[in-house]
Amino acid sequence: MDLLKQLFSSKTSAKDMASDRLKLILIHDRANLSPDLLENIKTDILKCISKYVEIDDGEVDVKMANKDEIPDGSPALIASIPIKRIK
Repeated sequence: MDLLKQLFSSKTSAKDMASDRLKLILIHDRANLSPDLLENIKTDILKCISKYVEIDDGEVDVKMANKDEIPDGSPALIASIPIKRIK
């Protein structure tokens, strides 16, 4: 979520925003995941989880982690999905 906030925050400089966008593109390329595929994965995960819990859709964040976020440096899918209540 922090990366998305940085990308769309007016407090972020153009240089920082461009750098963050490039990092996001590189992460997707290294993991061989297109943005469309990542969005499809996110949709499927939310559809499955929604059977069991009520989700705060506005705060969902699904992203590919970069090597700085993962100890072994391999790509990883990270999902932050706020749950309102258990069904």
